Amino acid sequence: MTRRRWIILVVVVLAVAAWFGWRATHRPDPAAAYTTTTIGTGALREVITANGVINPVRVVSVGTQVSGTVAKLNVDYNSRVTIGQVLCELDPSVYAARVAASEATLANIRSSLALTRANAARSAELFKQNYISRQDYETTQQTAASATAQVAAAEAQIKQDRTNLGYTIIRSPVSGVVISRQVDLGQTVAASFNTPTLFTIARDLTAMQIEAAVAEADVAKVHVGQDVGFTVDAYGSRTFAGAVRQIRLNPTTQQNVVTYTVIVGVANPDGALLPGMTANATFLVSEHASALLIPNAALSYKPVDYKPTKRRAGDAATLTVFVLDGGGAVPRRIRIGASDADNSIVTGGDLHAGDKVITADSLKGGPKGSVLAPPGSAPPKK
Repeated sequence: MTRRRWIILVVVVLAVAAWFGWRATHRPDPAAAYTTTTIGTGALREVITANGVINPVRVVSVGTQVSGTVAKLNVDYNSRVTIGQVLCELDPSVYAARVAASEATLANIRSSLALTRANAARSAELFKQNYISRQDYETTQQTAASATAQVAAAEAQIKQDRTNLGYTIIRSPVSGVVISRQVDLGQTVAASFNTPTLFTIARDLTAMQIEAAVAEADVAKVHVGQDVGFTVDAYGSRTFAGAVRQIRLNPTTQQNVVTYTVIVGVANPDGALLPGMTANATFLVSEHASALLIPNAALSYKPVDYKPTKRRAGDAATLTVFVLDGGGAVPRRIRIGASDADNSIVTGGDLHAGDKVITADSLKGGPKGSVLAPPGSAPPKK
């Protein structure tokens, strides 16, 4: 073998030895295979969220009982009105003509009544003297009674026609603000089986309500009097306050999703909230000042070689999480309570403040996480 080959062989042997030596002195830390979070105590607010529409608490729809053309329009959007104020007037000419015709009919019937009563009085005198038969006498009496009834019917018809004439003047039934106007000057409105709505009046815009759609999975956590905070897009991060006033029992189903309407009472003293705004509501379920918290990410983490053991009686309400102990993942069974978007409260089990709970496999490389012991066993010796 030539000297050059000997040199190459020695270099290769030295390189291999150096590599093995470096491996022996630079072994990766087993803990680097995991991303962990140290368990500690803190505050947690359990909430549920829902969206809803803001509307006035008391809204009155003003319609019309008669048909006609709008002849006068006295109010517009946002007009403040008082009870009895004239909102608009329909063309009264047709109804005024009906009243005039009914009055003429009544006058004619009254004149006939006077004649029939006079005939009845004369026939009564003649009947006493036996100058006419009983049949003639009774006929004149019946004619007088019929004329009296016709007068009463004509008077009732006049009352009805005058009432319809009065209906051509649309008055506000309450005091408030006009939030909707659905007619214009010259428009014809037709009152048939359904009364057409002409105006919508909100009685008090300082008292509003949210009609929130709460999912069926969350409705059991809602109760009357519960505090609710909400925001609207118009005011960015400004938070408004309200309280649950009613939970309606009528469910709504859309695309197989069942929701319940929850009414949230809201004070609106400055008028910032307008009808129709969308509210992003947060219902406060519970509030904990100092509780043992675990990240929600740790509840779903499982090592690649983890094989769940058969649950024992009483373990149905427990979850398995993994704690970094002895350089590896050690399973622990715990119970959890209230949760928010990031953390859950630990209510029982083998987990304490200061433990390092595993939330994910590390992205820095190294071996994937592996289980060192079954749940409940003693941690491995270091």
